Amino acid sequence: MNTVRDIFDKLCEIAPLELQLEFDNSGFLIGRADAPVEKALLSLDVTAEVAEEAIGRGAQLIVSHHPVVWDAMKHITDCTPGNEKLIRLLENGIAVISMHTNLDMAEGGVNDVLISLLGARNEGVFDAEGCGRKGSFEKPMPLDSFLAICKKKLNTNGLRYHDAGRPVEHIAVLGGSGGGNLIGAWEAGCDTYVTADVKYSVFLQARELGINLIDGDHFCTENPVIPMLAEKLRAAFPETEFLISERHGQTARFF
Repeated sequence: MNTVRDIFDKLCEIAPLELQLEFDNSGFLIGRADAPVEKALLSLDVTAEVAEEAIGRGAQLIVSHHPVVWDAMKHITDCTPGNEKLIRLLENGIAVISMHTNLDMAEGGVNDVLISLLGARNEGVFDAEGCGRKGSFEKPMPLDSFLAICKKKLNTNGLRYHDAGRPVEHIAVLGGSGGGNLIGAWEAGCDTYVTADVKYSVFLQARELGINLIDGDHFCTENPVIPMLAEKLRAAFPETEFLISERHGQTARFF
């Protein structure tokens, strides 16, 4: 029987922990390392709904992208908002492994999956941290055509964007909160940048720089890595069932 430790070791091969950024808290965060795992649930986040889903579907492990805990905790009681899901996980013997910025940067990770999903030829890293990727298309296309591709491939219910009046040929992508890397995309010679959580000031900056900017939603730009991760784990541990969350999805809605 595979254990939490076995699966954690494999995940560290896929996305080495030393790649994570200084602020991050990736790793084996909750549970017993030697606990057997017959079922694991994969989800971008460990929300209260995902915790209950894991319990209901009989999972012994959750593999997430975003860490379920960030800071040193002085206590875990039901008197603190947000702790109920942690208590439920502990009560039901469910472990949690979170692979965050290390999975963003890893070869075949979040951003390699994202640029491939959008159909561009992957041309490597564009930013100093090594998270984002740049790429190109064989032929330029109108922005509205690329927006349609983004909306379909990201399975999002809406896009925020700035149209710089340029066709799309050389793109940069950074799943999640990548607004601060706009200058890097522009310096890399890209005409279009796809990311999420973009601030108003960054949209203004895009207008000044003359670069197309697309906010594809945090969840939607990162979640495509989850099916890829599930496939890698299924191949490595065929006797363990790896499920993908059916309850977690895009949080933001457009009226």
